[in-house]
Amino acid sequence: MDLKLPQLGEGAESGVVVSVLINPGDMVTKGQTILELESEKAVAPIPSSETGRVESVRVKPGDRLSYGQVIAVLSGGNGSTAPSASPPVAGVQPAHGAAQAATPPAAAGVTTGGMWNSGANLSGPMPSASPYVRKVAGDLGIDLRRVRSSGTGGRVTLADLRDWMQQCLALAEAPPAGSSAGASPGAAKPVSIDFSAWGPVRRQPMSSLRKVISRRMVENASTIPHVTQFDDLDVTRLMEVRHRHAKAFESSGVKLTLTPLILKTLSGVLMRHPIFNASLDEATEEIVFKDHVHLGIAVDTEAGLIVPVLRDVERKSVLEIARELESLARKARERKVAPDELKGGTFTVSNQGGIGGTHFTPIINKPESAILGLGRSAAKPVAVEGRVEIRTLMPIALSYDHRLIDGGSAARWVVDFGASLSQFDEALLR
Repeated sequence: MDLKLPQLGEGAESGVVVSVLINPGDMVTKGQTILELESEKAVAPIPSSETGRVESVRVKPGDRLSYGQVIAVLSGGNGSTAPSASPPVAGVQPAHGAAQAATPPAAAGVTTGGMWNSGANLSGPMPSASPYVRKVAGDLGIDLRRVRSSGTGGRVTLADLRDWMQQCLALAEAPPAGSSAGASPGAAKPVSIDFSAWGPVRRQPMSSLRKVISRRMVENASTIPHVTQFDDLDVTRLMEVRHRHAKAFESSGVKLTLTPLILKTLSGVLMRHPIFNASLDEATEEIVFKDHVHLGIAVDTEAGLIVPVLRDVERKSVLEIARELESLARKARERKVAPDELKGGTFTVSNQGGIGGTHFTPIINKPESAILGLGRSAAKPVAVEGRVEIRTLMPIALSYDHRLIDGGSAARWVVDFGASLSQFDEALLR
């Protein structure tokens, strides 16, 4: 039987093989991890759907796999099929001639061999199928001779039809062949420059994660009209609160930093200014307001930027926020964050304070409407009621979608956020 790539989850149709954990001749059991696949910004284990002996492995590290594509061929299990019935290996081109006419043009990163009957004779007899499958195919205008069959005697099943349609969707949504990971729609074809003409150079392939970051950043920056609001907020009292309660948190096994206090404050401000926690549905031209605060936390890892989501921050205590924040950051750096933990954010926070940055212009994480950048706090002289005092100021940068948010709203948001930080309710820590 063929081991095929299962559905990866909502919005994920393909991924890149990080490591293959099986070899020809190995015995595998149902549920055993057979490879690791990098999808979007997470690395996920892919389990075997059957038990048997590995006859052949059809993928290698670096291959891009789509839903339904064959990973390996097993023998010795229930309902096994001959290896000859499996689709071509990923990356192998179909034969020229009549067979090629039945295969649609390939898109970048999508293999068409898996579900397409590349040897179909469109003038030949229609393959066998149940009346229901024939009706569905007829209603959708699908020629069953194009669909690769897996049933007994070449019978086309409903699952075959579904897999064929999924492959069509993947082809339709993929960028054209030859386009780069970060290319924007309508952009000129990139040209490779020979920099060695001016001196020694080194080349390194972009990692799968860096390609995802590149594509997302280009899309976000080119489709959202960004405006960034800067300010320096007084966090002197917030620092004092942190020092007073640090030991109590340590006794609970959690290190209390400024970040959990800021996130808790931020959740209240977002509930009072819901447009900053909203999204624009471009298809329906509607604003989607969310009655929950799921904060995306930008984590700096060796592989690149990963943004896991801290959920329901408005309902959590500071202790719960601090504990979950540590767990998410650790999982992100170890590349063990689950795909679902990267989805559903309503607002993103990018904190460079631990590194030493000050003001910067963060790019909005689409489809969110705003993102908050935090810089490193520093003690500075400030005029307070006619006298100079040393206060701890934290630089912030609020980038927002100007299609939804105007400058006046952004200014009011920053004022409210600053006041909430300087007047932090210490009762939230007890």
